[in-house]
Amino acid sequence: MDMRRIVAVLAEEAEQLFRDGVWEVAPSDGALALTTAAGLRDAVGPPDVQAGLPQIQRLEHLRETLAVLAISLARTHGRLAWFLSGSLEALEPVLRWRALPADGGGTFGTVEATPAEYTEAEDAVRRLQDALATISRAIPESRDDPLPS
Repeated sequence: MDMRRIVAVLAEEAEQLFRDGVWEVAPSDGALALTTAAGLRDAVGPPDVQAGLPQIQRLEHLRETLAVLAISLARTHGRLAWFLSGSLEALEPVLRWRALPADGGGTFGTVEATPAEYTEAEDAVRRLQDALATISRAIPESRDDPLPS
């Protein structure tokens, strides 16, 4: 299953949990989801911008998304943590990518990704941005807790 499909499945599961009333997003989790979405958006730009970058920069941007997700994961528990964990797992292939030639030496198991693989990962990150924005808006309106400032 490709990264885009895994992220789509995660987003669909989250939406189903909201519809079923199983996942009631706490205001703090909503704020964290919004911050995480913004961090992903800062790291991976629009498709036309990303496609024009050298592969080494595209890889840097994708690695930055992994850092954003990992930091957010460290700051929460429960369903949002599980969602973020699944997101990190979906993007796990990026950890094995390299943008530089091996020049005859060892590569520690890394591989050079294709342009299509970069595009797939970037599309998955954009879908994560959308899903996190949806999560940030899923705070039940009956809550009296204000969002943290």
